[in-house]
Amino acid sequence: MKKKFELSKKDIIEKWAKNYPKVMNWLAKIQRKNQSAWYLWRYCQLVNKTPDELLALKEDPKSKEAEFLLDGIVANESLTNPVKCNMVIAAKSFYKHNYVDLARASGQISWVKQRPYRLHSKEELLKIYRSALNPRDRTLITFAWSTAIAKESLTKIQWRDLDADWEQQEIPHISLDDSKIKGHGIGKYRGVRQETFLTPEAKKDLIEYKEWIERKRGVKFTPEDNTFLEIEKPFKPITDAILSNINRGLSTNSGIEFGWHDCRRFVETALEETKINPNWARKIRGRKVRGEESPYSRPAINQLREAYRQAIPLLQFTQPTQMIELEKRQKAIEDLMSGLTNEQKAQVSKYGLRLTKRIHAKKEDCPNGTNCEEVFEQIPESELIGHLRNGWTIIHHLQNGDLVVKK
Repeated sequence: MKKKFELSKKDIIEKWAKNYPKVMNWLAKIQRKNQSAWYLWRYCQLVNKTPDELLALKEDPKSKEAEFLLDGIVANESLTNPVKCNMVIAAKSFYKHNYVDLARASGQISWVKQRPYRLHSKEELLKIYRSALNPRDRTLITFAWSTAIAKESLTKIQWRDLDADWEQQEIPHISLDDSKIKGHGIGKYRGVRQETFLTPEAKKDLIEYKEWIERKRGVKFTPEDNTFLEIEKPFKPITDAILSNINRGLSTNSGIEFGWHDCRRFVETALEETKINPNWARKIRGRKVRGEESPYSRPAINQLREAYRQAIPLLQFTQPTQMIELEKRQKAIEDLMSGLTNEQKAQVSKYGLRLTKRIHAKKEDCPNGTNCEEVFEQIPESELIGHLRNGWTIIHHLQNGDLVVKK
């Protein structure tokens, strides 16, 4: 079978890029070297120019020939949109890192999404989960769909990225440094961390997978070991290609198409529905937050964990009881709006509700002979003294350490 291209992404640097020092200087400054070099090579083939000739086009600052070549790629109907985009990105990056300016309007591509974004229902995720043939693949599903950890990061995560006592935590914390997430700690991504968590069901699966793979390997994991391994000897860390194979196999077995990036959208949607602070949601997804230093302090991690806790009923999908948990939570909130009874206090404690605004309950026969209102608030213990000084009284202690007070 005749090869479509004479060079591949694997050999493009050795067989082509090394012939051009300015290409090698460019590649030293960027992350995805083989892919970028390959698309620059394809661009050079189409416009019939060498990399040095591309740069020479801008020796006359008034010349727009380089820009017109980029526009020609965009107008080429024989190329798909992703190919055009990758070529334009590679070419513009090559010019930029060789300190050559192009007109900003050149090579503009309008993206038209061919398929809608996937947002799986819990029933669909459960089918995917049940189609897994081993504990590792089941764990990957609950792990990714609770942490929003990206596909590339799944190949790099180590046991030391989880807290040392994670097996004893109800909601284990995971902290990924900038080398393991988008941007790889370069430039504006330096210091960015992903601070995320496991749902109880994901924790259970991770414990079962850990015990299972350790039995197969015959040795215990160390903190420096990668978390996810191949399931046959020599038990190497999983790769991007293996994750793609798992993806295809589970999609075929379950009849439901999915991609590892879908998990990030699933977690983001759950966090949005619980009205979490947008910056906290970005931290959980491993995105840069302006005006913030990393890493988080331990108290801040605990605050983040409590915010994440509210999304757990939306994130868990393997146990039938979780399917109705959100409805129970909403019903409890509605009941509380009419005032707090002993039964309702129990609901507050059970579901870990956080009252985000005061609740007013009408009360007859006040001392002045007219109707008045009782006001309830949920507060952290640190705010108690101030409330007591202002006439509030404690009526209930919650399991999370907060208090319900009445005025």
